[in-house]
Amino acid sequence: MRHDVDAITAEPRPSSTVSEMWLMTVLGMLLAFASISTDLYLPAMPGMSAALGTTQGSLQYTVSAYLIGFSFGQLIWGPVGDRFGRRVPVAVGLVLFMAGCTGCALSADVVQLIAFRVLQAVGACAGVVLARAMVRDLYGRDRAAAVLSTLMTVMAVAPLLGPSVGGLILVVAPWQAIFWALVGIGLLTLVALFTIPETLPAERRSNESLGVAFASYGGLILDNRLMVYGGALGFYYAGVFAGISSSSFAYIDYHHLSPQLFGAVFAVGTVGLMATNFANARLVARYGSDRMLKLGAAGAAVSGLVLAFVTATDFGGVYGMAASLWLFTAMNGLVTANAISGALADFPTRAGAVSALMGAIQYGSGVVGSAVAGTFANGTPWPMGVVIAISGLGSLACASLIRRQSLDY
Repeated sequence: MRHDVDAITAEPRPSSTVSEMWLMTVLGMLLAFASISTDLYLPAMPGMSAALGTTQGSLQYTVSAYLIGFSFGQLIWGPVGDRFGRRVPVAVGLVLFMAGCTGCALSADVVQLIAFRVLQAVGACAGVVLARAMVRDLYGRDRAAAVLSTLMTVMAVAPLLGPSVGGLILVVAPWQAIFWALVGIGLLTLVALFTIPETLPAERRSNESLGVAFASYGGLILDNRLMVYGGALGFYYAGVFAGISSSSFAYIDYHHLSPQLFGAVFAVGTVGLMATNFANARLVARYGSDRMLKLGAAGAAVSGLVLAFVTATDFGGVYGMAASLWLFTAMNGLVTANAISGALADFPTRAGAVSALMGAIQYGSGVVGSAVAGTFANGTPWPMGVVIAISGLGSLACASLIRRQSLDY
């Protein structure tokens, strides 16, 4: 039986506005690891390809490798967080993240880089999956969607600044310096983590063995309503990461933008994501998270189709491509928070496991999207446009299946 226990929280909410703002800041930092680990080195990818003696398609697999680690790693951290609390598992993950970043900086070829990207991802995903579970520890369904949207507005600073900062680092240092900078970010986040309270006290932790908890993923996968939310999120993120893995080559190699200008263009696109997250946080209470999710999926489908057209015909050149990519990226603000909060609402006592499963679907789909875009890379942006169009249509198809149901209390 499902239980929506909005009235039950792990602990009293932060006692002051200042403490709640700091909690949100730290959670935003943890969620930012989902993007900063890739966005910061996007401007370096064409140069890294030459320095490591590999092809564009092969280097794009470093994004796919990261997503593989990020997807499957979440399936581990979710039950661990439900069993042992949130903070200690996140701390262990941050240590693994820093070890992976160090290995990336010291890599001598693309094979080593791919391997350390997996380790980097397994560590980074602990903070992402358990930060979302911490939100569910403290808030109910629609409030959780609003809080997640607010956090994603904050965390959007990472992709907003990431490529620009990465481009600036390349002006004064080689590509390896980007990964050393990530080590420093991981260390600062680790220190900040222990300034916030544990949100899952001992009496609310799962008593299941980890083996039983891992086996229970099968039951979650069979939940049709959960999988509809997962499908809407997963299809959308296949397109997101097709764009992330291909955009630097599309802008820099095909349209001849400098790495620094590419960073600026990427940052402008992220402003749209911040705007839709801001709007969602304020509109979700009025219209409901399901309706906002459907609106975002429809926007993703339309912008994806436009992108496929402009990349096939070169209509509008770099401006046409950028505008349609910006619109597709902006829909993240409506799709992600609402899909995740919808899934978490049905399983509040298993927030870690459900958050992990949604994250695995989210980033596992990203593996597929980035790998397909890399496999069919032909020196033009067209393969990226086609993958994003198909992804947007798939997200809309899944979102259209959502029906508001009465939950058991």
